[in-house]
Amino acid sequence: MPAPKVWVTGLTVGAIAVVAALTVQADRGAHPSAAADARPSASASAKAHATARPTASAAPAAVPDGSGTGRRIVYSLGDKRVWLIDASDAPRRTFAVWPGTVSPAPGSYTVGVRTRGVITGSDGVKIEHIVYFAVQSGVNIAFSNAVDGSSPPPASGAQTGGIRMRTADGAALWTFGSAGTRVTVVE
Repeated sequence: MPAPKVWVTGLTVGAIAVVAALTVQADRGAHPSAAADARPSASASAKAHATARPTASAAPAAVPDGSGTGRRIVYSLGDKRVWLIDASDAPRRTFAVWPGTVSPAPGSYTVGVRTRGVITGSDGVKIEHIVYFAVQSGVNIAFSNAVDGSSPPPASGAQTGGIRMRTADGAALWTFGSAGTRVTVVE
Protein backbone atom coordinates (compact mmCIF):
# COMPACT_ATOMS: atom_id res chain seq x y z
CA MET A 1 0.00 0.00 0.00
CA PRO A 2 1.49 3.42 -0.88
CA ALA A 3 2.40 5.76 1.97
CA PRO A 4 -0.21 8.46 2.69
CA LYS A 5 0.62 11.96 1.50
CA VAL A 6 0.88 14.66 4.13
CA TRP A 7 -0.36 18.12 3.24
CA VAL A 8 0.72 21.12 5.26
CA THR A 9 -1.78 23.93 5.22
CA GLY A 10 -1.01 27.61 5.35
CA LEU A 11 -2.58 27.68 8.80
CA THR A 12 -0.13 25.05 10.07
CA VAL A 13 2.86 26.84 8.56
CA GLY A 14 1.65 30.12 10.08
CA ALA A 15 1.24 28.53 13.51
CA ILE A 16 4.75 27.12 13.36
CA ALA A 17 6.14 30.53 12.39
CA VAL A 18 4.34 32.21 15.31
CA VAL A 19 5.69 29.65 17.81
CA ALA A 20 9.22 30.12 16.46
CA ALA A 21 8.95 33.92 16.65
CA LEU A 22 7.64 33.79 20.22
CA THR A 23 10.47 31.47 21.23
CA VAL A 24 13.08 33.87 19.83
CA GLN A 25 11.41 36.78 21.63
CA ALA A 26 11.32 34.83 24.88
CA ASP A 27 15.02 33.98 24.59
CA ARG A 28 15.91 37.62 23.93
CA GLY A 29 13.72 38.88 26.76
CA ALA A 30 15.06 36.62 29.48
CA HIS A 31 17.15 38.46 32.07
CA PRO A 32 20.69 36.97 32.30
CA SER A 33 20.27 36.20 36.00
CA ALA A 34 17.03 34.29 35.39
CA ALA A 35 18.95 31.19 34.30
CA ALA A 36 21.03 31.31 37.47
CA ASP A 37 17.86 31.31 39.58
CA ALA A 38 16.16 28.44 37.73
CA ARG A 39 16.25 25.17 39.64
CA PRO A 40 14.65 21.85 38.82
CA SER A 41 11.73 21.08 41.10
CA ALA A 42 12.19 18.48 43.80
CA SER A 43 10.01 15.41 43.96
CA ALA A 44 9.85 12.18 45.88
CA SER A 45 11.19 10.26 42.89
CA ALA A 46 14.14 12.63 42.56
CA LYS A 47 15.66 11.12 45.74
CA ALA A 48 16.68 8.07 43.71
CA HIS A 49 18.61 10.27 41.31
CA ALA A 50 21.82 12.22 41.60
CA THR A 51 21.37 15.46 43.46
CA ALA A 52 24.22 17.38 41.86
CA ARG A 53 22.79 20.02 39.56
CA PRO A 54 24.57 21.76 36.72
CA THR A 55 25.89 25.06 37.94
CA ALA A 56 24.86 28.29 36.29
CA SER A 57 27.69 30.77 35.83
CA ALA A 58 27.30 34.50 36.33
CA ALA A 59 28.67 35.21 32.84
CA PRO A 60 27.76 33.03 29.87
CA ALA A 61 30.59 30.80 28.72
CA ALA A 62 32.16 31.64 25.38
CA VAL A 63 31.27 29.44 22.42
CA PRO A 64 34.13 26.93 22.01
CA ASP A 65 36.68 27.59 19.28
CA GLY A 66 36.48 25.16 16.39
CA SER A 67 32.73 24.61 16.77
CA GLY A 68 31.97 25.77 13.24
CA THR A 69 29.85 28.59 11.90
CA GLY A 70 26.19 29.17 11.17
CA ARG A 71 23.06 27.92 12.88
CA ARG A 72 23.91 24.95 15.12
CA ILE A 73 23.79 23.30 18.52
CA VAL A 74 27.21 23.08 20.17
CA TYR A 75 27.84 20.49 22.91
CA SER A 76 31.09 20.62 24.90
CA LEU A 77 31.96 17.30 26.52
CA GLY A 78 34.50 18.83 28.92
CA ASP A 79 32.38 21.81 29.96
CA LYS A 80 29.15 19.76 30.09
CA ARG A 81 27.46 22.69 28.35
CA VAL A 82 25.28 23.34 25.31
CA TRP A 83 24.99 26.49 23.17
CA LEU A 84 22.19 27.29 20.71
CA ILE A 85 23.80 29.39 17.95
CA ASP A 86 21.74 31.32 15.39
CA ALA A 87 22.54 31.79 11.68
CA SER A 88 24.53 34.99 12.41
CA ASP A 89 26.82 33.02 14.79
CA ALA A 90 25.29 34.71 17.86
CA PRO A 91 24.70 32.45 20.86
CA ARG A 92 20.97 32.59 21.72
CA ARG A 93 21.16 30.42 24.84
CA THR A 94 23.71 28.41 26.79
CA PHE A 95 23.18 26.04 29.68
CA ALA A 96 24.84 23.28 31.68
CA VAL A 97 23.83 19.64 31.15
CA TRP A 98 24.10 16.25 32.86
CA PRO A 99 25.68 13.77 30.39
CA GLY A 100 24.82 10.08 30.28
CA THR A 101 27.39 7.31 30.64
CA VAL A 102 28.03 7.10 26.87
CA SER A 103 29.23 10.25 25.09
CA PRO A 104 29.28 11.00 21.38
CA ALA A 105 32.68 11.32 19.73
CA PRO A 106 33.71 14.89 18.87
CA GLY A 107 32.49 15.80 15.40
CA SER A 108 29.54 17.05 13.38
CA TYR A 109 26.10 15.41 13.53
CA THR A 110 22.55 16.19 12.40
CA VAL A 111 19.34 16.12 14.43
CA GLY A 112 17.28 13.17 13.24
CA VAL A 113 14.32 11.78 15.12
CA ARG A 114 12.59 13.93 17.74
CA THR A 115 10.05 12.84 20.34
CA ARG A 116 8.11 15.56 22.11
CA GLY A 117 5.87 13.50 24.39
CA VAL A 118 6.74 11.79 27.63
CA ILE A 119 8.54 8.45 27.43
CA THR A 120 10.63 6.44 29.89
CA GLY A 121 14.37 6.91 29.38
CA SER A 122 16.93 4.10 29.54
CA ASP A 123 17.53 5.02 33.19
CA GLY A 124 13.84 4.57 34.08
CA VAL A 125 13.12 8.32 34.36
CA LYS A 126 10.16 9.93 32.56
CA ILE A 127 11.62 12.31 29.94
CA GLU A 128 10.36 14.71 27.27
CA HIS A 129 11.70 16.93 24.45
CA ILE A 130 13.98 14.16 23.15
CA VAL A 131 16.25 15.25 20.30
CA TYR A 132 18.31 12.35 18.86
CA PHE A 133 21.49 13.15 16.97
CA ALA A 134 24.04 10.31 17.26
CA VAL A 135 24.70 6.63 17.99
CA GLN A 136 27.83 5.65 19.88
CA SER A 137 28.72 2.01 20.67
CA GLY A 138 25.15 1.01 19.79
CA VAL A 139 23.64 3.55 22.21
CA ASN A 140 21.35 6.33 20.95
CA ILE A 141 22.56 9.77 22.04
CA ALA A 142 19.90 12.43 22.60
CA PHE A 143 19.22 15.66 24.44
CA SER A 144 16.22 15.55 26.80
CA ASN A 145 14.87 16.78 30.10
CA ALA A 146 13.37 14.77 32.94
CA VAL A 147 9.72 15.66 33.52
CA ASP A 148 10.36 15.95 37.28
CA GLY A 149 13.56 18.01 36.77
CA SER A 150 15.87 15.31 38.16
CA SER A 151 19.26 14.36 36.79
CA PRO A 152 20.20 10.85 35.66
CA PRO A 153 21.39 8.54 38.44
CA PRO A 154 25.12 7.89 38.79
CA ALA A 155 26.56 5.28 36.46
CA SER A 156 25.52 1.82 37.65
CA GLY A 157 26.90 -0.22 34.79
CA ALA A 158 24.03 0.75 32.46
CA GLN A 159 24.87 2.48 29.20
CA THR A 160 22.78 5.65 28.88
CA GLY A 161 23.04 8.18 26.08
CA GLY A 162 20.72 10.84 27.48
CA ILE A 163 22.15 14.33 27.84
CA ARG A 164 19.79 15.89 30.39
CA MET A 165 19.04 19.52 31.08
CA ARG A 166 16.62 21.64 33.05
CA THR A 167 13.03 21.65 31.81
CA ALA A 168 13.12 25.20 30.34
CA ASP A 169 16.39 24.42 28.54
CA GLY A 170 14.90 21.19 27.17
CA ALA A 171 11.93 23.10 25.76
CA ALA A 172 14.25 25.71 24.18
CA LEU A 173 16.49 23.05 22.62
CA TRP A 174 13.40 21.20 21.33
CA THR A 175 12.16 24.35 19.58
CA PHE A 176 15.61 25.24 18.20
CA GLY A 177 16.73 21.73 17.20
CA SER A 178 14.38 20.81 14.38
CA ALA A 179 15.19 17.82 12.18
CA GLY A 180 18.28 18.54 10.10
CA THR A 181 19.81 21.03 12.58
CA ARG A 182 23.58 20.60 12.83
CA VAL A 183 25.03 19.47 16.18
CA THR A 184 28.74 20.03 16.78
CA VAL A 185 30.35 18.06 19.61
CA VAL A 186 33.70 19.38 20.90
CA GLU A 187 36.09 18.20 23.59
